[in-house]
Amino acid sequence: MKYFRGFVKYLPLLRELVLRDIKTRYRRSVLGLLWTLLNPLLMMMILTIVFSSLFKSNIQHFPVYLLAGQTIFNFFSESTVNAMNSIISSGSLIRKVYIPKYLFVLSKILSTLVNLVASFIALLIVMFITGVQFHMAIIWSVFPIIYIFVLATGFGLILSSLAVFFRDTVHFYGILLTAWMYLTPMFYPIDILPDGMKPFVKANPMYGIITCLRGLILEGRAAPLHTHAYCLTVSVVFLFIGLLAFYRTQDRFILHI
Repeated sequence: MKYFRGFVKYLPLLRELVLRDIKTRYRRSVLGLLWTLLNPLLMMMILTIVFSSLFKSNIQHFPVYLLAGQTIFNFFSESTVNAMNSIISSGSLIRKVYIPKYLFVLSKILSTLVNLVASFIALLIVMFITGVQFHMAIIWSVFPIIYIFVLATGFGLILSSLAVFFRDTVHFYGILLTAWMYLTPMFYPIDILPDGMKPFVKANPMYGIITCLRGLILEGRAAPLHTHAYCLTVSVVFLFIGLLAFYRTQDRFILHI
């Protein structure tokens, strides 16, 4: 209860940090927030041209299939990278005044959530253009979004703690994200993988979350209950680990930033 009251107390500050991040990202940009729509659309067009000839016979409505995966993975990638650098980049402010340090991490995740919402709007536009049927089940897309938000927050807390003490974390994580992207069936069907590799890919929480979203959007059906349970469990576990790691190391941040 004490921590909850403390969080509520700093909500106005969190709002200001989120607004600052959004304004900084699009400062001096002519198109501004419109880029949050254009980026996923342009990337979808490029990847569709490249991969649709390979998988068009295997995947129906390939542009929507691709953009649904991109929407989830790009949010996770961008939000965790921003969160990883949040403590280091806010060092001057942390040394001057007391601010709960987790607010810097959370503000990066929340500001990137704006991009996720815009990407979802882009996804709806592509569905309309390509003639994909809209199902009422699409309203349940909030669940995979919650899963990926919780998972990204957990990873962001872990990475921000590691990056303060080990700067190489920033470079290593970039390599990890690239490998993770190719191990996530975003632009290819899982059926093309060898049978021995499929269990490892399915254990990837990103695969489960993307599968949940694709089922709702393309087929109008929810993923099996065990898929939702797995995604939620993994996300909450990483959030717990992140909170624990951050809490135990935050008092030493000031010595290393």
